[in-house]
Amino acid sequence: MASASPDDASASAPQFQDDDPKAALVQYLDVRLHQATARQLGYAICGLVILTFEGPVLGIFTYLMLLTVEFIDNRTMRRVRSRLGRTLSLEDGFRRTMISAIVQSLAFSICVFVMFFGSVTGQAPLFALAFMVSMAASSGLLMPYHPRVTRIRLGIYIVTLATVLTGSLIRADEWDPVLILNTLGAVLLAFYVRMFLDSVYSGRRQRRRQDQVLKEQANALAAANDAMRRRQREMHRLNLVARNANDSVILSRPGGVITWVNDAFTRNTGYTREEAEGRRIGDLLDGPDTSDETVAAIADAVRNGRPFRGEILNYTKAGGKIWTDINIVPVAGEDGQPEMVVSVERDVTAARLHATELAAAKLAAEEGAKAKADFLATMSHEIRTPMNGVMGMADLLAETDLDEDQRLFADTIRSSAQALLTVINDILDLSKLDAGKMRLSPVNFDLPETLTALIRLLGPQARDKGLRLELDTGDTLVQTVFADDGRLRQVLLNLVGNAVKFTESGSVTLRARSFDTGAGHDVIFEVCDTGIGIPSDKLDRVFEGFSQAEASTTRRFGGTGLGLTIARMIVEAMGGWIEVTSEEGVGTTFTVNLTLAYPEDCARVSGERSAERSTTSMSQYAGLSVLVAEDNRVNRLLIEKFLEGSPLHLQFAHDGQEVVVLTRKLAPDVVFMDMSMPIMSGIEATRQIREMDDIPQPVIIALTANAFAGDRAECLQAGMNAFLSKPVRKAQLLEAIRTHCRPPEHRAAE
Repeated sequence: MASASPDDASASAPQFQDDDPKAALVQYLDVRLHQATARQLGYAICGLVILTFEGPVLGIFTYLMLLTVEFIDNRTMRRVRSRLGRTLSLEDGFRRTMISAIVQSLAFSICVFVMFFGSVTGQAPLFALAFMVSMAASSGLLMPYHPRVTRIRLGIYIVTLATVLTGSLIRADEWDPVLILNTLGAVLLAFYVRMFLDSVYSGRRQRRRQDQVLKEQANALAAANDAMRRRQREMHRLNLVARNANDSVILSRPGGVITWVNDAFTRNTGYTREEAEGRRIGDLLDGPDTSDETVAAIADAVRNGRPFRGEILNYTKAGGKIWTDINIVPVAGEDGQPEMVVSVERDVTAARLHATELAAAKLAAEEGAKAKADFLATMSHEIRTPMNGVMGMADLLAETDLDEDQRLFADTIRSSAQALLTVINDILDLSKLDAGKMRLSPVNFDLPETLTALIRLLGPQARDKGLRLELDTGDTLVQTVFADDGRLRQVLLNLVGNAVKFTESGSVTLRARSFDTGAGHDVIFEVCDTGIGIPSDKLDRVFEGFSQAEASTTRRFGGTGLGLTIARMIVEAMGGWIEVTSEEGVGTTFTVNLTLAYPEDCARVSGERSAERSTTSMSQYAGLSVLVAEDNRVNRLLIEKFLEGSPLHLQFAHDGQEVVVLTRKLAPDVVFMDMSMPIMSGIEATRQIREMDDIPQPVIIALTANAFAGDRAECLQAGMNAFLSKPVRKAQLLEAIRTHCRPPEHRAAE
């Protein structure tokens, strides 16, 4: 019986994968559809044989039955093939092909029964057996693709063969040799069919194993080829990078003999590749000023297989010096020893020159800053010294009996001097803020009381201009906070003072609100006025130093233009921010946002005074010896007038050397020490006094025009007890004595 070969089936179907059930089912369907023509030819031969020997009715019936089940089977397989994976699941595909195979196998079995038990065909059962065996062999070849269907088909064929043989034995009246031989022939035929199928399966498995091995070898070869191509591409790229890099690349043997250099090496050193190859790096590039320590460190790193990174001075072919940043990496061979050294060298001559220039510029900037500080200190001293005399004498003059015009003149001198002092303090504050040397001194203080005092201070100025000066603290403003109250007053005093100055009519309002954030109090201050306003294109300039919104503003209202700059810098130093909104001709609002800490239990309270100190009368200091070291005649006269009438014993020294002599001779209780004096400075005089072990040590209080924080620190470090900055007022002198000196009777009691 004709049937398609396995090789033909394999050629007509896609390659089968054992681990892909869908591919197996597709293979099965394709092979079965490919064998359809061969099967139909077998059906025609079978029907023709039955028609010829058993009659037309039985022959036509058998042929039509076989064609019908063949049609159903082919249609089923085509539908499964076209719908598989789209509208039909894999399991449904297996199930449908299995039902179709059962129906078809049963039809084959009926055909075999007809031929085996026919009146004529039954006398020669070989044809029936051959028909069944060919169907079984054809089905068995499809075992790898659809095992369940193949087993069902073979099972039906085996049952059919057993049934017909058993039926033949039962019908026989005696043991007919023909029947026995037919039975043995059928068994033998089935045995050899099984051997044939096993051989086919074994060959298939072997071929698949060979195909798998070949595939793995092909994959390995492809992977090796890909890796080789990648390495070639990488080597090509590395070669391009090395050749076109701006840094010099040198390949050498461990002994330092050059084997290859790139083009950048030639550009940087002047040596061509031909001149460099075969020579030692040190012989080529080292010179008289090359560091021997660096050369030794490089050799040690290469010898021990360690990378090296550093800078070295090399020489070009023309003899020029170049500094190079070298990165050396030894490459080890299979024995673990360095077989090649890769050196990447970058010319950093310009960078080192730039660094030198930067260092010089930094030094110049530091010297400039020091010169600026020295200039400001000198100017502060030179201005504050005469200012001390002006303000002190004006205060003394105001305490005398004056007529109305004279008092007006004295008050004008005092207010003008105070304005000049404000300008000086602004400049010094700005200098300290620029240098980052301003230090905050936080204390516990009453915030509403501080704001009330500030409004009270500016009230007369506002009333003189007919303005309403209002304070709005709402109902939720926090009472006590921990912050630098002096700097906060300075900021708000500047803002409210500016608002009053730039407002001709209407009102100025200081509004304050606070919110507890859990980490402190978020306090928002707003200073609102109905003044001249600021043009929108000038708003971004109001916080710049030495500037006001308009030049005409300076001429009209005066001022240095430093107030808002200082306010901004103080607010930022306190960790807050400040902003401004304004409408020209309507008014301006400055907003300050600060986070003020919770009060501290042990913190000092702003304005705290010892009750004993504040109530102690100067009469208790009768006989206290005071030595004033001051080289300026006006200041000596001023202090003498300040302390005139007090029960103090007052002496003067004109320079630093004299104050040291008088201190040993007179043993004063307190020394007011100027810093800048001829012959010997106040700092040096203080140090010498503190080294005197044979006299009682006096209280030394700096009384100086130097107002920088550094000056204060220098005085305290030299051994002074306190620091007063000129211009000094009478109350400050007396307060310093009460603060740092004990009354004579207390010392006598001790």
